[in-house]
This record gives sequence, C-alpha cells and structure tokens, in this order.
Amino acid sequence: MIKGLLFDINGTVIDIYTSESDEQIYRTLSNFLDYYRIKVAPETLKEEYFSILRRQKKESSETFPEFDVVKLFAELIGKYSTADSLPVAPETAAIVFRAAGRYKLEPYCGVVSTLETLSKSYAMSAVSDGQSVWALPELHSAGLDRFFTHTIVSSDYGFRKPEPEMYSMALQKMGLSPQEVIFVGNDMYRDVYGAHEMGMKTVFFRSNQGEQNFCGADADYIIYNFPELLNAVEFLLNRS
Repeated sequence: MIKGLLFDINGTVIDIYTSESDEQIYRTLSNFLDYYRIKVAPETLKEEYFSILRRQKKESSETFPEFDVVKLFAELIGKYSTADSLPVAPETAAIVFRAAGRYKLEPYCGVVSTLETLSKSYAMSAVSDGQSVWALPELHSAGLDRFFTHTIVSSDYGFRKPEPEMYSMALQKMGLSPQEVIFVGNDMYRDVYGAHEMGMKTVFFRSNQGEQNFCGADADYIIYNFPELLNAVEFLLNRS
C-alpha cells in the first residue's frame, strides 16, 4: 500500500540554473567582502573556492562525500581577514555567492497543482543533494516548502545520494517503510538507482537536468511532464 511520496528537489520540482564558474560571481563576491575590509581578488576567490571544496571532499571518509559551503566560506574569510576587517557571517557570504550565480529558479510547469492534489492523500517529504543554506530558502522562494513535512539536505550530513542513509533518514522521519513510498527524481543514478536499492518504487521525471541513463537503473514509471505523476501514482498504487 502506497502511503507517501519522496521527492528530489532541483531538477525534479524546481527548474533551477546556477553557475559556480562565471567570473562575474567572484567579482561580485570580491566587492561584497571589500565592504567588510576583506580584500581578495576575484581570481583568488575562484581558486580558493574550488581548492577548499575539493579538499573537503578528499578528506571525507564517506563514499559519496558532500562539501559544506558555510565551513568553506568560514575558512576563506578567516584566511583573508586582517585586524582591520569587520565581522561577516560565512552564511551571508555563501548566500551572496549563490545569488550572484543564480539565473533561474521556478517550479516546473504543473508542479504546484500536482503537489496540491497529491498532498490530500499522501505524506510527502524531500531529499536534496545540496547546501541547506541555499536549498531551504530556494524551496520557500519557489513556494513549494509547504508541501513537504521533512526536507533532508546533504550538506547537513556530509554525504549525498545515492548514499542509503539519505533515503533512510527521510523514511524514518516519515514513519514509513520503503515499500510504502514512491521516490520521484530526475537522475537515473542518484535518484532512481539509489531509491530502488532501498526497496522503493521509483518514478523518473525526464526533465532538462540529471543523468538520463545509468546501467542497472530502471524506473518503475517514466514521466515527461510533471502532471503525469498523478497517472504514475495511480498505476503504482494498483500494482502495490
């Protein structure tokens, strides 16, 4: 018996486009830090950002490591601050960085009406690979946070999908077994393969993002526009 749905966020319910490579991002961040008397050239910021990110992942003992952008900026700010510098929260620097590199953020067509319909009958939660300092405000900005009772974000735990614990935590919070939950995602490896290995039914949303194919990963149902999820749930419910 299907009692709940578990969703990926970016690329599944939110159509988002961000960049961490554009030079303009680091110019904006450099200017921002300058107001706090922290002087770092844009090219240095870019080099430091990716250097710390890679080191965090390399030093992790996790199979699927996730970095922590707040700790990253705390280290970066600490390195370049002087006695003359003013205090600036690393969370704020991380948000400025994300804002400078965010070019699109909106629900996919039909997401709101579909989630409104499903929420009347099913428990719904979300699992996201990303940074909670970004993911949770973005979910709210898109007007979708109201649909999810729980939202698990990888940066809070140091690992990302398809780490089984990502799904296990969500299932535990929902109080449901894998057999009672349908996972909806847009990546054949991180979403479909990982959720299937946990014993969940899976719906693959073939959106404009994510890995479209992965050897050994077969979704129970494929949708090409989000409102088709209603048909997918009915189909899987009849099979459960």
